[in-house]
Amino acid sequence: MADVSGHAELAERRAAVLPDWLTTYYQDPIDLERGAGRHVWDAEGNRYLDFFGGILTTMTAHALPEVTAAVSEQAGRILHSSTLYLNRPMIELAERVAELSGVPDPRVFFTASGTEANDTALLLATGYRGSNQVLALRNSYHGRSFSALSITGNRAWSPTSLSPVQTHYVHGSRRRGTPFADLPDEEFRAACTSDLEDVLGQLHGTVACLIAEPIQGVGGFAVPPDGLFARFKEVLDQHGILWISDEVQTGWGRTGEHFWGWQAHADSGPPDLVTFAKGLGNGLSIGGVVARAEVMNSLRASSLSTFGGSPVTTAGALANLEHLLAHDLQGNARKVGAVLRAELEQVRERSPHVADVRGKGLMIGVELVRPDSGEPDPAAATEVLERTRRDGLLIGKGGLDGNVLRIAPPLSLTEREAREGAAIVADALAATGPRS
Repeated sequence: MADVSGHAELAERRAAVLPDWLTTYYQDPIDLERGAGRHVWDAEGNRYLDFFGGILTTMTAHALPEVTAAVSEQAGRILHSSTLYLNRPMIELAERVAELSGVPDPRVFFTASGTEANDTALLLATGYRGSNQVLALRNSYHGRSFSALSITGNRAWSPTSLSPVQTHYVHGSRRRGTPFADLPDEEFRAACTSDLEDVLGQLHGTVACLIAEPIQGVGGFAVPPDGLFARFKEVLDQHGILWISDEVQTGWGRTGEHFWGWQAHADSGPPDLVTFAKGLGNGLSIGGVVARAEVMNSLRASSLSTFGGSPVTTAGALANLEHLLAHDLQGNARKVGAVLRAELEQVRERSPHVADVRGKGLMIGVELVRPDSGEPDPAAATEVLERTRRDGLLIGKGGLDGNVLRIAPPLSLTEREAREGAAIVADALAATGPRS
């Protein structure tokens, strides 16, 4: 592939005007200029198989014709109006999301991002319950705003201890590196439920909600055993505590087996609120909340959204959603995800760096450790990221220690592309030297 040093001037310009903490991937950052299907091209003409989708956002495909046409057509009519006016694309998308949500008597509010969606869910839950006490999972991430960071249990993404809510963290998803690491699923569920009960027993007064990702995204695709949140909900219901399922990364069929991540924990019924974003817009800036009408309508103040539910973004998002449903991309995520997972499991058998391969559907994490000690190896993850980019594959990384490869291609991925990408990961791991 061509050398990417031509991006150096743009990187210098970026550094001169954007914050230092706004990091980029790769020692030599790349400027992605265009995309088609599961591939993208940088400004130097290099082609990459995209296994990260702009952080799990390109859900169906790059440059999907249906989305492009819907956005273009709507932009030719009117770009903006706000929620102060009737908005047909917003209403049509809300009807579709409500129908698919699984939440009883649902109401939908659109935002411009997943962070804002989680902010809104916190506002609704704390107002409805009259309490600023919130439960969240250790190793969690829910966005970049002040309130979303206050419920983030991952030190790498939490820059301040100041908080508008009082957050209490419970065990739930992350196993490696915790006292629960070696427990079988049922014992893990029991231990986490006992931990939840113990935390609640130490609190005074009303608790507003528990917010949890069905699979922790930034936390390295940490996966709780199926049914855990159903056990949690039984405890929450005893106290009237609301359950918020953060589906910003797991929603819309990415896990393959279900349309929503919470449905793997459905024995005790659906969440009270579901937040979503990312994949719905396929790159358009959209997020939102679905909540029971009793909760959504409990807000006792005037409110609106300037950009949430924009005619252009909702028109594009509806076209994207209808394409996903018509082509059963959830089913494809299940089928091709199984192929990709099997290929990566073979990589695990050959590579001493790989401690765990986990996930569901097309949401797969590969955890890397030092072969001699079993300690997290973030340097190896960075090296693999660089090597895969040089070989034409884009992946992500995350986890509490930054040592987990995050693999989440568009849901239209083919079996051939799954094997191609897995082979590139395998070669990168094979070339990554041991560390002492």
